[in-house]
Amino acid sequence: MNRRSLAGPLAALAAVTATLTGCTSSDDAAGAVPPPASAPPAATRTPDARASAGTDTDTARTPGGTLLVTDFGADTVTFVDPARRGAAADLGSVRVGTAPYGIALGDDGTAWVATAEGVATVDTRTRERTALIPYRTDTGPGSTGEYRGGGMGIALSPDGSRLYVGVNVPGGRGTLEVVDTGRREVTEVLPVGRRPFDVDVSRDGRHVYTTNHDSFDVTVVDTDGWTTRRIEVAPYGTEGGLGSWLKPHYTAVRPSDGALLLPFEGERLAVVDPRTGSVRIEGMTANTHQHGVAAGADGTLYVVGTGPIDPSEDDGPSLTVRAPDGDERVIALDGPHETVVPSTDGRTVYVSGGFTRDGYWNGLSIVDTGTGRVTRLPVGERPLGIAIL
Repeated sequence: MNRRSLAGPLAALAAVTATLTGCTSSDDAAGAVPPPASAPPAATRTPDARASAGTDTDTARTPGGTLLVTDFGADTVTFVDPARRGAAADLGSVRVGTAPYGIALGDDGTAWVATAEGVATVDTRTRERTALIPYRTDTGPGSTGEYRGGGMGIALSPDGSRLYVGVNVPGGRGTLEVVDTGRREVTEVLPVGRRPFDVDVSRDGRHVYTTNHDSFDVTVVDTDGWTTRRIEVAPYGTEGGLGSWLKPHYTAVRPSDGALLLPFEGERLAVVDPRTGSVRIEGMTANTHQHGVAAGADGTLYVVGTGPIDPSEDDGPSLTVRAPDGDERVIALDGPHETVVPSTDGRTVYVSGGFTRDGYWNGLSIVDTGTGRVTRLPVGERPLGIAIL
């Protein structure tokens, strides 16, 4: 479907679909589906407990390959063994703060989690929250809905000395907050676009990129002088404004040349040169509304399709596996999904079922990229971000 014809009617479409979540404007927050209330899991630890040094027993409890998943609907992160099935896959949860979104994992085993209250740190060996670093940005009254203020995208610098978190300010421009990971405090606050869904870092650490959903752009931050530049990424134009569905969501940095890759609608891949700001468009084939994206070390792109904008013309949820030469395989998924993380060898891909425009389901899809087999694993409460330990 060619969505150039959709730009005009999108405002009306947005009104019809106001009860859906994920891609409408912050002005429609009253129509967003709130996350379900739930008690913390029995395995949840006291949030302010201090971590102790890891032991052999601790290491055995959290083996390599364990997934750490943010539970947007339960204020926790859950440890998941993807080799197990059913209730046995859930290895327990840690309360981190209100409505956790993105997650980044340090080489020392510390998980950094963007919540509505601040950045939480979790010792993955002892499974305890060790700190909650408050934001400097005023995000207004705390909330738990889709448009809640607070941290969204999050990423570490290559050397692990800095953490970058995109902070949503309801009704206004967001910020990028820079955290000194040694001191565990915010050292810089920079203006970026509206609702920074994603944060990525160049391989040399000199630039940080925030993908700003509601302003149709990417902000490029120079980490030497803390200057910022805006690059508009709007292959369908910006008609419809905050009510448009055709906005950027997540970005992958291509390993070969540092280009920024942003998928749109299973039709167009925006290839952005962050040095010049030029945007080139390549074709895609999934024909579905797309959100999460990740790049493997070999340049393979993994893209989540959440489902159709127009069910009469668009295709359903899917995972696109796009080779570096542009060849694509589209693997159908059951129900909407949001973010994606591949294993190191690319043979297995994990897709979260949580925070999507068409609702959510409490689990992950595990995709065997060789066979195309999809295994659904019920786990967590509206799971959103994923990290592999």
